[in-house]
Amino acid sequence: MQMNRLTQQIQFIIEIDKLKQIWRQTLLTDSSRQENSAEHSWHIAIMAIILAEYAPPETDILRAIKMLLIHDLVEIHAGDTFCYDLQGNLSKAEKETEAAKKLFGLLPVDQESELRSLWEEFELQQTPTAHFAAALDRIQPVLHNQQTQGGTWRIHNISRDQVMRRVAPIEAGTPKLWPFIQQLIDDCVAAGYLQTLTK
Repeated sequence: MQMNRLTQQIQFIIEIDKLKQIWRQTLLTDSSRQENSAEHSWHIAIMAIILAEYAPPETDILRAIKMLLIHDLVEIHAGDTFCYDLQGNLSKAEKETEAAKKLFGLLPVDQESELRSLWEEFELQQTPTAHFAAALDRIQPVLHNQQTQGGTWRIHNISRDQVMRRVAPIEAGTPKLWPFIQQLIDDCVAAGYLQTLTK
């Protein structure tokens, strides 16, 4: 056994436990508290398994699951930037790139390269697999906000236009689910969970 390799792998495994300490704005579906980023990653990875039949034909589901499990790991060092925080999103890419270098650099070179490649593919959004993974990442908060009667949307006075801009990648990532998401958002507006004022 190569002890140095194992030492690096164990160090990485211990380090990623910190993702459980990164709080997101999204509420759990029972509204009891905010979810953490580890819970979010687990949830959308399971979604990829359950909703695989709605993925475009070129999608590699196993690769999508890997992307969904690792894409938010950089938040351990970069923090979670709220998707509707315009100011915070200006420096998000730079902070997360630096965090990816630091975090994945803990691993042996071959695993660092693999995970970094998965993370970059997700961020670049140029493959059907990355599009599908990103679509699921956008669908999950919509479901949570619908289940919490507007939850985060109400707390932050989010408008329908803002949500529609945020969920736009769903149309390319999983066209079969796009009509469902559009209807869900319309239902949330009708129920008063989401305001219609433009921001």
